[in-house]
Amino acid sequence: MLKFILRLFVIKTRFEALVVIYALALGAVDRGFHYLETMPGPGGWVMFLGCTAAVFMAGAKLMDLTRRDSGLRRRKSDFTVPQQLV
Repeated sequence: MLKFILRLFVIKTRFEALVVIYALALGAVDRGFHYLETMPGPGGWVMFLGCTAAVFMAGAKLMDLTRRDSGLRRRKSDFTVPQQLV
C-alpha cells in the first residue's frame, strides 16, 4: 500500500512535469509580488527575478528528466572511457 501511495509522487510524463512547473511558477510569481510589496525598489525586483529564475532552472531539469532517450542524441565518446583516465 505504501508503494502505491509513493508512486503518486513520481513524475513520469512531460505533461505531469509541465503541471508541476506551472504550479511552481504560480507560487514564485506570488512570492515575487510579496517581495515587491515589502521591499519596493530594486531589491524587490531582484528578489522577484530570483524567484522566477529558480523556476526556470527547476523546469529545465524536469523537462530534461522526462525526455525520452532515443540514444540518437548521444555522442559515441560518452560511452567510451577516455585514454587519459586509464
